[in-house]
Amino acid sequence: MAARDKAAGGSAVVRVLLASLNPGKLREYAQMAGGAALEIDLIPHFRELPAFDESAPTFAENSAGKALHYSQFTPEFVLADDSGLVVPALGGAPGVLSARYAGPDATDADRVRKLLREMEGKAGDQRRARFVCVTTLARNGRVLAVTSDFAEGTLTEQPRGADGFGYDPVFFSAELGRTFAEACQEEKNRCSHRGKAFRKLLEYLTRQIL
Repeated sequence: MAARDKAAGGSAVVRVLLASLNPGKLREYAQMAGGAALEIDLIPHFRELPAFDESAPTFAENSAGKALHYSQFTPEFVLADDSGLVVPALGGAPGVLSARYAGPDATDADRVRKLLREMEGKAGDQRRARFVCVTTLARNGRVLAVTSDFAEGTLTEQPRGADGFGYDPVFFSAELGRTFAEACQEEKNRCSHRGKAFRKLLEYLTRQIL
């Protein structure tokens, strides 16, 4: 099987390719996969492949569509997720447009600044927010599993913390008592939307593949 290699101890390791150029996502997935017979890497030559148009109105459609699209270009397992921040007071924005909220070439800092401008004057329950993640595993043009989960929080008035990526500096988790950017990676993975969704996917991998 192309997706399996032998680890140093002789056990089979399943290789899963992440359909993303986001180093923060790769770092999180690689750490969450630690301890399992699983290796997560980026799809080789990702920039050279035909891009997938993430224009669907839901996280699930974008996640599944992306996994199916990129599974055409490799015989190995492909992992794709679509995730974002949902703010009820903004009508659900940024939502599926979270990565493009401040324009196609905007930085994380640009997106955070725009979000904080939109939140000016809002307080209490108006600052509630939810991180959502839908994760899809595909191979050879076939979806094998789809999982999803979320993390509830509130938006701070100023960025706090230097770790994480995206909207982490302004997403305050009551469970952690700090923003995602103030938490260490292990803490964030334990209660984040991506961590919860991936653990569900790992259960499938453990039962069916590993």
